[in-house]
Parts: sequence; C-alpha cells; structure tokens
Amino acid sequence: QVRLVESGGGLVQPGGSLRLSCATSGFTSPYYAIGWFRQAPGKEREGVACTSTSDGSVFYKESVQGRFTVSVDKAKNTAYLQMSSLYPEDTAVYYCAADFDNKSVRYYLLYGMDYWGKGTLVTVSS
Repeated sequence: QVRLVESGGGLVQPGGSLRLSCATSGFTSPYYAIGWFRQAPGKEREGVACTSTSDGSVFYKESVQGRFTVSVDKAKNTAYLQMSSLYPEDTAVYYCAADFDNKSVRYYLLYGMDYWGKGTLVTVSS
C-alpha cells in the first residue's frame, strides 16, 4: 500500500531555509507525480509545488516560485521540498502527496492527488 511520511518541519526565522523530506513506499509504478501542499491555520489547503517523474515537468504556486524547489530521488524513495527565503506567511502544515494517473502537474496542484501523508508543521517566526 502507498505510504508517504513527511519530515523536516520545524521553527525557522524569516529569511531562513528548510528542507522537507517525504519518504515514499508501496509505489507500484516508476511513473508518478509528487506534490507538496500546505494548509495554514484558518485557511484552505493550497498546492505549492508538483513534479512528475513521467516527463520531468514541474509547477509552482506563484508566491513560492524562485524560493522553493521540488525534487525526487528515486534511489532513496524520497521526495524533497527545499524552501528558502521563508516568510511568516509560509507558516503552515505541509503535506506530501502522490498520484499515478498521469495528469498534468498543474491539474494536481489545483485539484489534489490520490495519496497523502499526515503532514509536517513549518513555523516561520522570529
């Protein structure tokens, strides 16, 4: 069964960096998309970044473009979200998600994915 486990969250000062990891298991296909989503207190969940191992496509939410980088290390069965120049408004629970339906990365960020982790909290504060 598909399993996603996030780690790497914590408290970071504004302007700082953090790398989130998503350990994956149970994948039955080498072709999949990995997405990162976040939900801030009192707000709806939003898509942050998504990448596909099928075609290498990547898409980012506009407000994180140039600051966040999503990647997948297939050998380690791990996906990453490297975050830099963090703002207090980046504070949220961050979720890793996966899907095997070969839809576009932009579609996944808008409509969600089939498999989800439980999330890791990122707090950006001085």
